[in-house]
Amino acid sequence: MEPDHVDAILEQWARERPDLDASPIGLIGRLHRLADVLNVELRKVFAEEGLGDGDFDVLVTLRRHGAPYELTPGELGASTMVTSSAVTKRIDRLQRAGLVTRTVSATDARSRQVRLTDAGFDLVEGLMARHVANEQRLVAGLTERDRAQLAAILRRWGQALDTGSSA
Repeated sequence: MEPDHVDAILEQWARERPDLDASPIGLIGRLHRLADVLNVELRKVFAEEGLGDGDFDVLVTLRRHGAPYELTPGELGASTMVTSSAVTKRIDRLQRAGLVTRTVSATDARSRQVRLTDAGFDLVEGLMARHVANEQRLVAGLTERDRAQLAAILRRWGQALDTGSSA
């Protein structure tokens, strides 16, 4: 396998600070570089429809929860892991575009419900197919076994960081 940019960084640190185990840079540095590339490649599909990745996240969250494709802003925030103000901005934008509606809850007048419109549903259906095809393209260089192993490793690592336990 050919050395990459991160290998050069690791060699430099090995020369300059041989007392440090800089090996985590090999993982974290590559993940950062890869995340940057993936974000650019994923956003291209959303941008074709005039959406940001946050807008897409709200739409697909509503869709994947099933009929009636409706959640409260709080439920959307928990499902998308963003702040309530960020969710509100996204909902406002999507409502102006006619992709979601916001109504008063039938069970609690203080609460609102956000629902996909027919146009929002149709957009998500086509966009999700293109998104998955794009993701398939992005992982095409990995075997099925590589994908499964990497997913398991990343899940375990993420859980260890979330819980504060060791991997």
